[in-house]
Amino acid sequence: MISWIAPLQPLLLGAVLLWSARLKLLSRHAPAAARRSALAQLLGEQRALPAYRLVGGVEAVLAGFLLAPPPLPAEAAAAALLSLGFAGYLGYARLAAPSSSCGCLSASRSPIGWRSFARTGALLAASLLALPAATPWTAVLADRPSAAAVVLLAGAAVLTALSPELDRHWLDQLRQLKVRLTKPLPTGFDVPLDSTVEQLRRSPVYAETAVLLTSDLREHWDDDDWRILVYSARHSGGTEVSAVYAVPRLRYQPAAVRLALVDEPTGQVLLTRQSAPDAPLPDWTVPVPAAAGAAG
Repeated sequence: MISWIAPLQPLLLGAVLLWSARLKLLSRHAPAAARRSALAQLLGEQRALPAYRLVGGVEAVLAGFLLAPPPLPAEAAAAALLSLGFAGYLGYARLAAPSSSCGCLSASRSPIGWRSFARTGALLAASLLALPAATPWTAVLADRPSAAAVVLLAGAAVLTALSPELDRHWLDQLRQLKVRLTKPLPTGFDVPLDSTVEQLRRSPVYAETAVLLTSDLREHWDDDDWRILVYSARHSGGTEVSAVYAVPRLRYQPAAVRLALVDEPTGQVLLTRQSAPDAPLPDWTVPVPAAAGAAG
């Protein structure tokens, strides 16, 4: 059985390394992820981002070798050494910078815990399992497509479950589904307006656009699962507009907040903003930006 499972491990490892390298090399959130990682304390903030991108480059190169047939023991050994290096980094970060984020597979803030170590252990096990591989993974997929798909999906599911930074893509969705199905909130319950405003101020969209606001909250209303908050704002060229934020009403999900700048006389939408799918969650230690001109 191991004769056809082992060749699939380079494909799984290569896919994980490519995903990780994508964040470090291509994501616009890489600088923030590097600053939140333990690299900032280990190497200093100035060197954290170059080191972060260097790791991404190593991951990308190794992923290319793993995915390109034929499988070689040296590639699996290199993946095992990289996994051991990750384990050492996680151990250092846990001791020296316990509040730091892993920055491994997503820019979302995720403190290092047991799942991060377990994921590294799983990658190490996959690397060791790939050592005796003699058949390309392409041949296994051709000969045993169903069985190979089951093995790969199971491996991907385990690695996803062991990645706390990916919770927002699946675990949070399951929790929201549970809330919708079980309806734990009593009938007639209404979320306080102050709670909605606080969620807005914790959102990436608000952090990006608060400087445009020129008033406190003007009006608000509920629209199904959304609460609409309206402020006065100033667009480019000094144009007075309305900033219309849509904030989740019955769930706490700051990254889901959306904005539209609307020219009231014409009803024209001048600008829209929403968080990128892989945008980092708000940094709770950073003060919330105050609305410009709100004091006046």
